Amino acid sequence: MTINEIKQLLDAEVICGDNLEREVLSACGSDMMSDVLAYVKDQAALLTGLVNAQVIRTAEMMDMIAVVFVRSKKPGQDIIELARESGMVVLATPKRMYEACGILYSNGLKGNGEINE
Repeated sequence: MTINEIKQLLDAEVICGDNLEREVLSACGSDMMSDVLAYVKDQAALLTGLVNAQVIRTAEMMDMIAVVFVRSKKPGQDIIELARESGMVVLATPKRMYEACGILYSNGLKGNGEINE
């Protein structure tokens, strides 16, 4: 699934980044960055309601390619700049995390542990 398909499925707005045709292999939904550090690998998208710079730093450290802020949360300019510097696409969707993850999963985007199954 591409980042553009995620954008369309979630009725999301692009906050920053322009490589929307990049392929996403898996997704993770969490507000706990320690869980993201422990379980996420490969080309993944992070869905979160946590809006701070640590989200971008964690995503960057885990080689994630996109962050989707749920519940219409919008990052501040400092977070947007950090994402731009790392080449990350940042989206914002009005959907809640449960709904957003369900939509992506039901449209074929798997969780990280399911990529090679």
